[in-house]
Amino acid sequence: MIADNLLQILKELPQGVRLVAVSKFHPNEAIEEAYRAGQRIFGESKVQEMGTKHDSLPKDIEWHFIGHLQTNKVKYIVPYVSLIHGIDSYRLLEEVNKHAVKAGRTVNCLLQLHIAQEETKFGFSFQECRDMLDEGQWKSLDHVRVCGLMGMASNTDRTEQVRKEFRSLADFFHEAKDKWFADMPCFKELSMGMTHDYHEAIAAGSTLVRIGTRIFGERQY
Repeated sequence: MIADNLLQILKELPQGVRLVAVSKFHPNEAIEEAYRAGQRIFGESKVQEMGTKHDSLPKDIEWHFIGHLQTNKVKYIVPYVSLIHGIDSYRLLEEVNKHAVKAGRTVNCLLQLHIAQEETKFGFSFQECRDMLDEGQWKSLDHVRVCGLMGMASNTDRTEQVRKEFRSLADFFHEAKDKWFADMPCFKELSMGMTHDYHEAIAAGSTLVRIGTRIFGERQY
């Protein structure tokens, strides 16, 4: 069932769009089934849960951290995480860099922008992100690599609003690429779109879609 769901979604994804299978709250067996079907990128939002799964599942899995990351938890995931989607403050970026130095690796990160009409979502406003990038301190952080942006649209049935929010993030991605990252080929990822809105996200230019329920079914909390 999981394998069938996964392959169906992969068929729908255009070239250049990768699938992050959101495995949070799902057991190892579910991840193993998706793994056997060829999936290698999995997304988790709890530090401890991701650590346990990393220790017990195949080592060629790419673990993406997609939740809200607290600074005091950074040290636990830095040794192995493939991509952190939710960098929502300069302080957090600095903390990732600090622990990446200790771990002797460079960690790939996305800056999270707040594009939804909901207060509960995290992220920089566009202006806060511009200010941080303008200040330029981030350029001295040698052990983090800013690879792009991430955002979550409002959880609403109003498709036009969702499209507008995704377009706003895509526009900002191009602005950031031109102004701050023109000479950095690594700045190429736009992580947006989940089970209920990934078609709209792809249309707006997403390169990473984060899909859980359509693959694994409802979560087992």
